[in-house]
Amino acid sequence: MFTQYILPALAVAGGVAAQTSTNSFCSQPTITINSQADASPLASCTSVAGTIVVGPNAANVISLDGPATVGSLVCENAGELTSLGSTTIQTINTDFTLTNLTLMSTLSFDELTAARNIRFSALSALSTFTFPAVITRASTVLITNSFLTTLNGINLASVSVLDINNNNRLQRFDTQVANVTTQLTIDSNGQALQATFPNLMTVGNATFRNASVVLIPSLATVSGAIGFYGCNFESLAAPNLTSVGGTTQGANGGGIALVANANLANISLPQLEKVAGAVQIANNTKLDAIDLPELATVGGAIDLSGNFTTPTIPSLTLVAGGFNVQSTQEIDCSGFDSLSAAKSNSQVIRGKYTCITTADAKSGVGSATGSGTSTGSGASTTSKAAAVSYGVNSAAVGMSVVGGLLRMLL
Repeated sequence: MFTQYILPALAVAGGVAAQTSTNSFCSQPTITINSQADASPLASCTSVAGTIVVGPNAANVISLDGPATVGSLVCENAGELTSLGSTTIQTINTDFTLTNLTLMSTLSFDELTAARNIRFSALSALSTFTFPAVITRASTVLITNSFLTTLNGINLASVSVLDINNNNRLQRFDTQVANVTTQLTIDSNGQALQATFPNLMTVGNATFRNASVVLIPSLATVSGAIGFYGCNFESLAAPNLTSVGGTTQGANGGGIALVANANLANISLPQLEKVAGAVQIANNTKLDAIDLPELATVGGAIDLSGNFTTPTIPSLTLVAGGFNVQSTQEIDCSGFDSLSAAKSNSQVIRGKYTCITTADAKSGVGSATGSGTSTGSGASTTSKAAAVSYGVNSAAVGMSVVGGLLRMLL
């Protein structure tokens, strides 16, 4: 009689203990995995609220099968790890961080569609990743210093930060992203990189360096600054761009810069009306014409230097900062003279004014004096020492373009 009661009781107690053990493992704030044996208990987890850390001693193949949701997944400095993946993880609530994994050649997450912060760096053996379900939701994506040739498997509608830099084998990046709220950076990837953003309509700040193609046909609004530096494209078109910068005028307003793009021969900004900060087009040696037909208000400075004919900016009603136009070709400054407070009664161009033809065209407008100087074709009364040169490194990522240039505001 006693036996018939005690055996079921022991079975129930054993089940409770096993369940308690499972719950305890899955609910740990940090689960450290250094081997596949360490990862095996994950099979009993439907979710992991904490962080899964694949430790530096992890080697060969690690599969994290079991949970559908994890808090964070972090793997750093695991020099012997060759493969990392999961057939079950769908969502990473916070961080998906992979750093300094020098032998990892396989990264495969079959069901992953969301990870808040993706940070991949120093992945020198990884040429591609496998995310067949496609990651469509993320807040931050940073991919730097990798061996990746493609970013297929990440395709977002909206993101706060998208930073793709120093991936030397990456030759193409196509994304359907429509909104980048804080910072878009495409910097120093493959020399022939083609960056295509067919649906991008709004961006906070954007920096493009060393790209051979940048396609932004739908871009309408830049709330911060946008700059193109040392790119290899022959033309740049933003047919729907109407405004750059926020409501703040001047140095902190956000501007547009095209600097040292050696092959740039054509710029098309047919609807650009307002720039809160600076407009800088400088040192683009093949650019022989600048036409900004709708540009009306500039809260900072206009700085144009290079080898071009007389710029066409027929709609100007306000340039709150300085105005510097210097070309190695002969230009007609009379139209701009009539807009300058220094040359006429006009209050359209209010800051320091320079318009010259010179064999040594300089970027920069110097500091505001309140009186401004202007010159016609041939010679300048403005000291070259007063001109501040702004090269490829003039704008830091995420900062207002050529902020220093704008500090001449009156």
